[in-house]
Amino acid sequence: MGRMSDQPARWTEATVYPDMWADPDDDPRNREGGGPEGELATLLEFLTDYRLTLRMKCEGLDPEQLARRSVPPSTMSLLGLVRHLAEVERDWRNWIIEGEPLPKLYGARDADFHGAVADQAVVDASYADLEREQAAMDAALAAFPDLGARVGKDGIAVRELMVHRIEEYARHCGHADLLRECVDGRVGQ
Repeated sequence: MGRMSDQPARWTEATVYPDMWADPDDDPRNREGGGPEGELATLLEFLTDYRLTLRMKCEGLDPEQLARRSVPPSTMSLLGLVRHLAEVERDWRNWIIEGEPLPKLYGARDADFHGAVADQAVVDASYADLEREQAAMDAALAAFPDLGARVGKDGIAVRELMVHRIEEYARHCGHADLLRECVDGRVGQ
């Protein structure tokens, strides 16, 4: 007799490509027409798509599922990723602003993950934090349309910062794929 597994079965809503999150016609990241024109538009589209991917990975889950930790001793959860990326957006803004750095959103090291608890108020606040910090960072960087411009006390190139942002979201979207599959078996693209 086969052994029962406590792991959820893999599933998807996609019908055209059953190993994907959504069919291409239903994927909000698919746009009509050709790709973006120019380097800045390309970077912004990739960043937008990874941000949307993170949200898609969290859709339809309750606070307990969002706060569920991965594999001990890791503190990583989907909600922790949302909080972490809000914290990181604020940190990137500190790289380019003048004056005193903005304080951490959640406190000490790893508080973004440790504070990701199964409470609807925490979930709502975490999404609000992420939206606010993304908008603030986007606005701060919009002041520097030249991707070669060097900004902040360390003189980081705007291009490097944009690529670093994309890399951070892409890496964590990979984590989100695995976390979501552990929660309910949902596979993603």
